[in-house]
Order: sequence, then structure tokens, then C-alpha cells
Amino acid sequence: MSAGALAVHGLTDQFLADKPCFRDIADELHDFFGDAKLIAHNAAFDFGFLNAEFGRTRHPALVWDRIVDTLTLARRKHPGASNSLDALCQRYGIDNSRRTKHGALLDAELLAEIYVELIGGRQADLGLVIGGPRITVTAGAIVLPEQPRGARPARPALAEAEIAAHIAFVASLGGSPIWRDYVSEEGPA
Repeated sequence: MSAGALAVHGLTDQFLADKPCFRDIADELHDFFGDAKLIAHNAAFDFGFLNAEFGRTRHPALVWDRIVDTLTLARRKHPGASNSLDALCQRYGIDNSRRTKHGALLDAELLAEIYVELIGGRQADLGLVIGGPRITVTAGAIVLPEQPRGARPARPALAEAEIAAHIAFVASLGGSPIWRDYVSEEGPA
């Protein structure tokens, strides 16, 4: 392992010695990707490597129209600003204190939170609240109703079947997907 690569990700030759080669997991990885959209930060970099390896194992290349590049999204939303993962975490108030090196799993977890912010954020509601406070527009000014400090907005009106289906879907994701932070037994948070 080169000193430069070691400084970036902290993986040593000794650590990697008993790990499988790409060719040994290529079928499983390709099946895992399926035909889903793939979200990555600086996607051209990562998918260049993936496609080179998939080419060596005779798997079809990942096509660009399946890929969402969050670096491109961030540059459009914040032109001229730093749009590294660390900078975006800071901008959106996402705790990245555990990130001392580039690590695939932690970076993916952070990127999931960043992606939510880049596509519109954790919006309090989308006008789906029934009987909630109304926003009024007078003489070109938007007047928001006052809410007590720390009050949570009213929850969207969801049918019991929708809540149950959402909880079941999140449970089916396996592992610890970030989406579990946004669901409770009463439904999506």
C-alpha cells in the first residue's frame, strides 16, 4: 500500500491480506446493484474503478444514467463553495466526528444524510397536514404561524396501512440504514 493511499483510508497491506479480491465478489456486487439508481459523491472517480473491474470480470459496465452524483448536485446548489463530504456535513449540521479517514461504510452513511439535504432536506411537512396551521400571504409577505420553541410540526396524515407498509419496508433493508432514524412504530417521523 502506498503511503499516500494509507494516509487517506488507513488500510494496510496486512489488513487487506485476507480480504477477497474483486473477482471473488463481482457476481454478488453486480447482483446487489441490480438496476437501482446508484448514489455516489464524485461518482466518476468511483465508477471508473468499478467499471474497470467489472470489465475484467466480464460484467456489464454501470451506465451513467443510473448514477446520481452528489458532488454535481452540491456544486449546482452551492456554486463556488467547498463541496467535500466534510464541508457538506458542516453546512447541513451532520455529525461527522467519527470520520478521521475515508471509509466506505461511514462515508455512505454520511452521504445518505447529505443526499436527503441536497434533494430538499428534512422538510417539516409538504402541505400534507390536515387541520394544521395555515400560512398566509399578505401584500407579498409570507406570514408563518408562531409555534412554541422546540415544537414539532404536525405529522402528515397517513393511513394505518401506509404506516405499516413503510415500517415493513425499512425493516427489510437489513443492517442499520439511515432511514431507521426516521421511522417509529407510530409511522415515519
